[in-house]
Amino acid sequence: MRFDPDEIKKKANEDFDSTWNAGKEFVKTTGLNEQYPHLSIKYGKPHPIYETISKLREAYLRMGFEEMMNPLIVDEREVHKQFGHEALAVLDRCYYLAGLPRPNVGISDESISAIRCILGDIGDEDVETIRKILHSYKKGDIEGDDLIPEISSAVGVSDTLVVEMIDQVFPEFKELVPQSTRRTLRSHMTSGWFISLASLQERAKPPFNLFSIDRCFRREQEEDAARLMTYYSASCVIMNEDVTVDHGKAVAQSLLSQFGFEKFMFRPDDKRSKYYVPDTQIEVFAYHPKLVGSRTKYSDGWVEIATFGIYSPTALAQYGISCPVMNLGLGVERLAMILYNATDIRSLIYPQIAQYSEWNMADDELARMIYVENVPETPEGKDIAEAIVAVCDEYGSTPSPCEFVAWENEIEGKNVKVSVVEPEENTKLCGPAAFNEIVVFNNDILGIPDNKKWKEALENHSARTGLRFLDSFAAKAARDIEEAIANGEDEVETRVRIVKVPSEINICLEPLASRYITGKKKKIDIRGPVFTTVRTTIE
Repeated sequence: MRFDPDEIKKKANEDFDSTWNAGKEFVKTTGLNEQYPHLSIKYGKPHPIYETISKLREAYLRMGFEEMMNPLIVDEREVHKQFGHEALAVLDRCYYLAGLPRPNVGISDESISAIRCILGDIGDEDVETIRKILHSYKKGDIEGDDLIPEISSAVGVSDTLVVEMIDQVFPEFKELVPQSTRRTLRSHMTSGWFISLASLQERAKPPFNLFSIDRCFRREQEEDAARLMTYYSASCVIMNEDVTVDHGKAVAQSLLSQFGFEKFMFRPDDKRSKYYVPDTQIEVFAYHPKLVGSRTKYSDGWVEIATFGIYSPTALAQYGISCPVMNLGLGVERLAMILYNATDIRSLIYPQIAQYSEWNMADDELARMIYVENVPETPEGKDIAEAIVAVCDEYGSTPSPCEFVAWENEIEGKNVKVSVVEPEENTKLCGPAAFNEIVVFNNDILGIPDNKKWKEALENHSARTGLRFLDSFAAKAARDIEEAIANGEDEVETRVRIVKVPSEINICLEPLASRYITGKKKKIDIRGPVFTTVRTTIE
């Protein structure tokens, strides 16, 4: 058997391009973005671990391996067969499965009285029915999740009353203590491979090239940045009369070269597991250029990434397997940490959990969470808001006192005249902060003028809301006018002076943004002298 790393990498790139283009074509041909523009349909974002698993599956398949699922629940006898005298040390790291026993529930005269108090005046036949159902549950003829419905249906009462009866009358259910079985959760993929290969050889003839990527469970004392109590193993086996350590080297090189690893070193593994032939257990070290100079322990570019070996004939004989078997395994999480430049496995796997991962939002994300609270609802109201903005843009620097009519028309049979005014002397129609724009810069929410000082903040267009103080104020003024007309008022005035908080300029933040800003101790600095007044008469 020969694996050509260059040919396999070429095929990997072709497969990726084909899949990516198919995804783009789907979005294009279905027209989803045009049909539902408000949904902002875009390419999805995979989880790093599942993305790595997907790439590993494709890599193994390109190498000619057949995918298989191995038993996840393994009896402790299998571990004894594989490890011999060392089995107890291995089992110490395994999770044993436990279950609740079925209680032997009796119904005394006192219990019958309590049952009738809860279920009502049921007859002796119904009491006997309950007794039989509980007995069937004890024998295992009725499953636990069927017990309540069975009694409810047989006696003709609601599930709620049956639950109350079980809770109040039969304390045996509350006193149940889990009892351990002899079955364990697989701590490593090898436990499953022995079982699978023993069965497979009875139905097919070697050679077998098989792989499996699935969960394993280790009873660690604690979890840390490099270890979790459950992990994914990407494991393969070659069962062939001619298999040697060289097969392991070829598989490791061909598999890992598809992930950007360029050079490889193979060293004997000091752990020397009993299910491997002595001196065949090999650690695989691979060189990845993106690791060079990184702030990790792999800054020289080299990382231990996999282990392989030849299964011991003694262990194989316990399963009646006479054909040699090479096994290679690597931890998916270890590979994912390298590919995603992660230093803590917990934050890579559980980025949504605060205790494992720091919460970071981009400026543009925060900008999308800023909105105008009160907005006009009618076409006339929207026209009024636009007219107010237009007048302020054109005449905002006009010395006061001054007044400009922004909009005049008829609404619901009434003449509505909207003016922007500044009655005081020695000032301007609009204050200097009226034209400040709300932007997000370094996670701070700011109201800033368009000048050289804030050039860097204004360069990031995706973090600019496009909202000026004037825009949100005009929306509020237009909404006030709509409400005044609806309430039969004959005049209304909307005024803003010195703004100190966002609400004073009709600006709101989504609660998520507020929590983020508070938690990060960032600032919301939306303030300044706006000094703009809109006066409306309704006749």
